Amino acid sequence: MCIQLYIIQQRIEKVKLLLSYQNLNLTEIADQMEYSSVGHLPAQFKGVTGLTAREYKKKAVMDRRMLENS
Repeated sequence: MCIQLYIIQQRIEKVKLLLSYQNLNLTEIADQMEYSSVGHLPAQFKGVTGLTAREYKKKAVMDRRMLENS
Protein backbone atom coordinates (compact mmCIF):
# COMPACT_ATOMS: atom_id res chain seq x y z
CA MET A 1 0.00 0.00 0.00
CA CYS A 2 1.35 3.40 -0.88
CA ILE A 3 1.59 6.09 1.78
CA GLN A 4 -0.97 8.30 0.03
CA LEU A 5 -3.63 5.56 0.17
CA TYR A 6 -2.84 4.95 3.85
CA ILE A 7 -3.28 8.66 4.63
CA ILE A 8 -6.60 8.77 2.76
CA GLN A 9 -7.85 5.72 4.65
CA GLN A 10 -6.87 7.28 7.97
CA ARG A 11 -8.66 10.52 7.11
CA ILE A 12 -11.80 8.59 6.16
CA GLU A 13 -11.66 6.72 9.48
CA LYS A 14 -11.68 10.10 11.25
CA VAL A 15 -14.59 11.24 9.07
CA LYS A 16 -16.47 8.06 10.02
CA LEU A 17 -15.99 8.86 13.70
CA LEU A 18 -17.20 12.41 13.19
CA LEU A 19 -20.26 11.18 11.30
CA SER A 20 -21.03 8.59 13.97
CA TYR A 21 -20.52 10.59 17.14
CA GLN A 22 -20.81 14.28 16.27
CA ASN A 23 -23.75 16.22 14.97
CA LEU A 24 -21.80 17.71 12.07
CA ASN A 25 -22.76 17.95 8.42
CA LEU A 26 -20.35 17.16 5.58
CA THR A 27 -19.51 20.81 5.02
CA GLU A 28 -18.43 21.18 8.66
CA ILE A 29 -16.49 17.92 8.55
CA ALA A 30 -14.76 18.87 5.28
CA ASP A 31 -13.77 22.18 6.84
CA GLN A 32 -12.56 20.55 10.06
CA MET A 33 -10.57 17.93 8.12
CA GLU A 34 -9.14 20.65 5.85
CA TYR A 35 -10.44 19.27 2.56
CA SER A 36 -9.78 21.74 -0.25
CA SER A 37 -13.27 21.18 -1.65
CA VAL A 38 -16.50 20.14 0.03
CA GLY A 39 -17.30 18.07 -3.07
CA HIS A 40 -14.10 16.05 -2.75
CA LEU A 41 -14.98 14.53 0.63
CA PRO A 42 -18.19 12.70 -0.43
CA ALA A 43 -16.47 11.27 -3.52
CA GLN A 44 -13.46 10.10 -1.52
CA PHE A 45 -15.67 8.71 1.26
CA LYS A 46 -17.73 6.65 -1.17
CA GLY A 47 -14.60 5.46 -2.97
CA VAL A 48 -13.11 4.14 0.27
CA THR A 49 -16.22 2.85 2.07
CA GLY A 50 -18.56 2.02 -0.80
CA LEU A 51 -21.27 4.03 0.98
CA THR A 52 -22.37 7.62 0.86
CA ALA A 53 -21.87 9.56 4.07
CA ARG A 54 -25.64 9.57 4.61
CA GLU A 55 -25.84 5.78 4.18
CA TYR A 56 -22.92 5.31 6.56
CA LYS A 57 -24.41 7.59 9.22
CA LYS A 58 -27.80 5.86 9.00
CA LYS A 59 -26.14 2.45 9.37
CA ALA A 60 -24.01 3.64 12.30
CA VAL A 61 -27.07 5.00 14.13
CA MET A 62 -28.98 1.75 13.57
CA ASP A 63 -26.00 -0.33 14.74
CA ARG A 64 -25.72 1.75 17.92
CA ARG A 65 -29.44 1.36 18.63
CA MET A 66 -29.19 -2.40 18.21
CA LEU A 67 -26.30 -2.52 20.67
CA GLU A 68 -28.17 -0.38 23.18
CA ASN A 69 -31.25 -2.58 22.96
CA SER A 70 -29.43 -5.88 23.38
